[in-house]
Parts: sequence; structure tokens; C-alpha cells
Amino acid sequence: MLPSLLLGSGNLIAAGEENTFEQGSEFADFFGEEAFVSIATGSKKAIDKAPAVASVISAREIKELGARTLNEVLETVPGLHVAPSALNRLNPVYSIRGIHTGYNSQVLLLIDGVPLQYSHSGGRPELFNLAVAAIDRVEVIRGPGSAVYGADAYSGVINVITKDAQSIDGTEVGARVGSFDSQDLWLLHGDSWNGMDVVFSLSYQHTQGDSDRVINADLQTTLDAALSTNTSLAPGPLSTGSERLETHLGLSNDHWNIKFWSWIDNNAGVGAGGAQALDPNGVQNDDIYLVDISYQTDDLSTNWNFDTRFSYYFYDSETQFNLLPPGTTLPIGASGNLDFVSPAGLVTFTDGLIGNPGAEGEDSQLEQEAIYTGLVNQRWRVAGGIRYQSIETKESKNFGPGVIDGSVAIIDDTLTDVTGTAFIYAPDTDRTIYYLSLQNEWQFAPDWELTAGVRYDHYSDFGNTVNPRIALVWATSYDLTTKLLYGSAFRAPSFQEQFFINNPVSLGNPNLEPETIDTWELAFNYHPSSNIVNTLSLFSYKAKDLIEFVPDTGATTATAQNARDQDGYGFEWETDWKASNNLRIRANYAWQHSEDSESGADTHDAPGQQFYLNANWQFDPKWSLNSQLNWVGDRNRVRGDTRSEIDDYTLVNLSVRRHTLTPNLDLAFSVLNLFDENAREPSNGTIPDDYPLEGRSVWLELSYRFDR
Repeated sequence: MLPSLLLGSGNLIAAGEENTFEQGSEFADFFGEEAFVSIATGSKKAIDKAPAVASVISAREIKELGARTLNEVLETVPGLHVAPSALNRLNPVYSIRGIHTGYNSQVLLLIDGVPLQYSHSGGRPELFNLAVAAIDRVEVIRGPGSAVYGADAYSGVINVITKDAQSIDGTEVGARVGSFDSQDLWLLHGDSWNGMDVVFSLSYQHTQGDSDRVINADLQTTLDAALSTNTSLAPGPLSTGSERLETHLGLSNDHWNIKFWSWIDNNAGVGAGGAQALDPNGVQNDDIYLVDISYQTDDLSTNWNFDTRFSYYFYDSETQFNLLPPGTTLPIGASGNLDFVSPAGLVTFTDGLIGNPGAEGEDSQLEQEAIYTGLVNQRWRVAGGIRYQSIETKESKNFGPGVIDGSVAIIDDTLTDVTGTAFIYAPDTDRTIYYLSLQNEWQFAPDWELTAGVRYDHYSDFGNTVNPRIALVWATSYDLTTKLLYGSAFRAPSFQEQFFINNPVSLGNPNLEPETIDTWELAFNYHPSSNIVNTLSLFSYKAKDLIEFVPDTGATTATAQNARDQDGYGFEWETDWKASNNLRIRANYAWQHSEDSESGADTHDAPGQQFYLNANWQFDPKWSLNSQLNWVGDRNRVRGDTRSEIDDYTLVNLSVRRHTLTPNLDLAFSVLNLFDENAREPSNGTIPDDYPLEGRSVWLELSYRFDR
């Protein structure tokens, strides 16, 4: 009876209340244990009433999957596919609804509500991934979110919520070993101290990467054929090793919430290489630090809640590239860069074409939010703030302007530091952002709620943008909810798109405009019984002024331009069925069609279809079996690419878990890519046979909880 009442009368749950259900309760059986989402409006809301198409994956579900990283978790979300970038060292691309770009700047990632952006490239930090041990839940909205979150909340928003002291409630240690010489370790601790909740987590991950991910040809293969040389390292494996350390310390009470977070990635492999030429010795090192301080109070005025938040994010990125291998011979122009049009001479690089670009960046933000609930059935949210982003670049290399001019035939590994000179790949730069947003949630009838909002952003480098959104949610019947949604969003030009210089391939354009998108969605949430939930979401969007690097006439370079518009439409279906007390089955299917607005050419690389199936079977009180099937298909080549079609693939994963092997010890065994599928993701043609994914891998996990 109670679940039906909740579905038919939205005012029984007030926005901002603590809305979670205990395991085994009637509500939990009906909605699931994590039936609420905060990412859609900035406050907790029942997921079927949220004014967005949203998904939530809880820590329990993550454990059942046997997932190791955030990227593995996200692959379970309908309409979201994680793929390696065809431009950028296999950097993970979050492809949503046909919006799929090499730097993946159109999806905003939040850590506990704080944007984690790399303003240099515009997306997330390079090669970024998270261990799952400290993740309490992952919330995802597909569709625009700029009315709340501003820039880059374009095709989707992902909020990773970390575990607090209550969710850890003690101490846990764990270890996992697996294929490819991989080891994971973690420590979690949650407790109280002097009236403060204290949480600490540490996660360490190391892998050598799958050495069987071999490619047969690369850029140097093409150069060898053109110049009658023989220096390519292909066939050879992609470089995918890494060593990551994450730490998190949190302190909180009724008013204050203070978090310190770090992510350090050492000796990360550079995939297919910085120039799409195999580089087994190239590495990337990234240090990221985040401080997040918030103060919340409802004591200042009746019906008002105030939240003041300051965050500071620092990153230091260093790369060491052998862009082309030792012994490569190249036509070099007077600029010191590769030049097939008017070379100054042929130059042999005895130790390879070496470039070591890097950057230090800062991103600080101060925001004031006020919530007003003094009007009947309404909730107003006003937020404003200031944000400052800056970057200082650094680089050393053995080629390029200010280093060589093509007149010397032999160049060794002597590097010239061009940091602070006119010859660096990009100048130091910064921007200041001011923003103001207003949102109203109004339940104007017992079964109807209207959410309307708008956000104004002013960027010091390109000007203003205004992004509205409106959502109408109708509790159509006791078992059906209907949503009609509209939103606009924008993606700000990155610093590299604006200011790249002295680059042999890509040049920036300071006159770029932001990318924009308008999206319409119609969604249905149907509960035919307390054991099953079905969701259907239909969408249509128009994306404008997408930024691409367009080849320059009579030159080997390409310059960033607002080059094209894109139209897309499709649907996403998902079901969650509690088949019995011991068996839960989830499935989703996504279909999308997207094309260039002018030429009609299909969007390349993004999956046109995806199907996911998951079954979790508690076949014994202490044993569970989780199986997953993930099919990815219908991907197109870019127009003019004459290679054969991209093969579809199906991956199957299994995870067996033994709970309380001893009173406090859990054991799990997992197999990923059970049938060793030769799955591949599309390259841009420089790697002709595409990027192979990891083959079969096996994992053994132990975790132990200490009694308090």
C-alpha cells in the first residue's frame, strides 16, 4: 500500500529530506536500496520523480559486479559506453547518446559534487580512473545539466559519492590480485572523534597491462613506407601499465564538512603513443589534490538553508614521449616540425622524436547556495559563485621551433627546455568565471511537479552563456510516472583548443565559441508490481558549434574551429526484476542515431546499439554468483575511411562471492571477458586494425572487517 501512495502523491516526500530505505524494508523491496538521486536538482529526490533521466549504482551493487574501477561500473549504465580515445593515449571516453569525441569534454565528472576537470584539454585529467573501494554510490544523468552545474554538463553528468563514516562504520582492509601482474590494496576507516565524524580511505592499484593487446601497424609504419625506412616498433603491444594511489580524509559534523583527496598516477603507459606510434618507454605522471570545505546552516532564518562551499583543485601533469621511435628519419621544415610540403632537410633522430610536455593547473571555486521552503509545495534554490582556472605549461624536446631548423642531419636525445619561451606548445593562461543560477521545484497539483531553472555564466575569455531547463513530472497512476524534459547546455573551449602553438599537428584558435546543445526527453517509469521496474526514455537533441581541428590549406597542421552541428535521437530501455528472494535480473538496451546536420554523415565511433544483462543469484545464504553480458554494436567509420566495418563484440563476466568465510572475512573470484573475445574499439586510421581490448583476466579478492 505505501509504495503505491508514494507513487501517486509526490508531496509525501519533501525535497532535501533523508530518503533512504533500510535493507529488507517494504520500501527497499519496491524501490531498491538506493532509490534516490541528488544529482538532478542538487538535493535528494526519489529517482522516479527526479526531473532527469538518471541511474544510481550503489556500493552493494558495485561489490556484486566484482568491479575494480569506476569505468567498469559506468559500462553498466544504459546509453553510456566507455571507450579508449582515438586521439589521446587511449584516454577513457564516456560516450553518451552518440556524442563521442577524442578529449571527451562533453561529460562532467564530479567527486562529491566538486567538478574534476582538466581545463587544459577540457575533459577529465588524462587517463583518469578511480578505484571502487571508497565509492558509496555513483549517480549518472544522461542529458544536459548546465542549468545546475555549468560548463561541460553537456551530454551527461556523473557524480561519484564517496563513503562517509556511517557507511564504513569501522575498519576494512582488502586485497585483490589478478592477471597482467595486477595488485589492488585498500584500507577504509570510519569512526567518530570529539563530536566529528572521521573517514579515511586509501587505495593502491598496480598493473603491467595486457601484453597481448598487440597492434600490427602504427604511424611510423606509414612513415617507413613513405620514406623507405624500417624503424616502426609494430607489431607490438599497447602500453597500458599504471600505478595509482588514492587517499581521502574527511571530517564532518552538523555544520561542517571538510574533505582532503589525492590521486597520484605514476609511470602510466601512453597507450598507442602520443603520436599514434608505439612508445613502450613513454610514461605519464599525474598528481591531483583536492580540498573541499563546506558549511551548512538553517539557523540564520526560518525556511532558509544556507550552504557555503569552497574547493581548491591542483594538478601537476608530466609526460615523457618518444613520439616517434629511435632511428626515425623525417622531413623537417624550417620551423623544426614535420613538414612534407616544403622541408628544409631530412633529419635522423637517433634516439627518437622526443617531447616532454606538461602543465600545472589550479581550479578554485567559491559558491553560496540558499534554499527557501517558505512557500507551500515549493522549493527555491539560488546559487552563485566565482571560479578561477589557470594553467602553467612546461616542455622540453629535441624538435620544433627554437630547437632545430632542419639544417642538421643527425639529432640525438639532447633536450631543449622551452618552458617560459615563445617556443612552448601553449602559453600560460587563465580564466575567471562568474555564475548565478535559480531553480524552482513546484508541486502545483497532487500528482504534478514542475521544475524550472536557469543559469548564467560569464567567462573572461569568451563571454556569456545562459542555459535554461524545464521538467514536468506527472504521477500518471499508482504504477506509472511520466516525465517531459527540456534542457540546454554548453561546453567551454579548452585552453589547448584556444591557445595551442608550435605544434606539428594541432593549432589553437582564440576566437572559438562554446559548443551548445538543446535536448528534449520523454521518459516513463512503470512499476507493474513490487518486484519489477521498467524505464523507457526517448530523446532528441541538436548540438551546435562542435569544435574540431580542421586541416589547414597547404599545410600539415589543423586548427580548432567551430566546425559542425550534430543531430541525434534514440531511446533507452531498462528493467530491474526481482525474480525471487534470491535472484535479481537487470537488463538495458540503448539505440541512437546521430548525424552531421549539414552532410547527413553518421557520427563515427559511437555505438549505435548497446545491450547489457546482469543476473545476481544468491544461491546459498553465504554464496552469490553475478554474471554480466555486455554487447556493443553498430559503430560507424568516419566518412571516407575505407577500412572494413567495425566488428560488434560481446563480453561476458562472472564473479563468485563467499560472504563471511570466517566471521569477518569475505572471498571473491572473478573472470572478466570469460570467452577471451577479440574485442576492438575504433582507431582514427593511423592504427589500421583498431585498438584491442583486454583479453581474459582472472581475479582473487579478500576483504576483512575489524569489529568495533
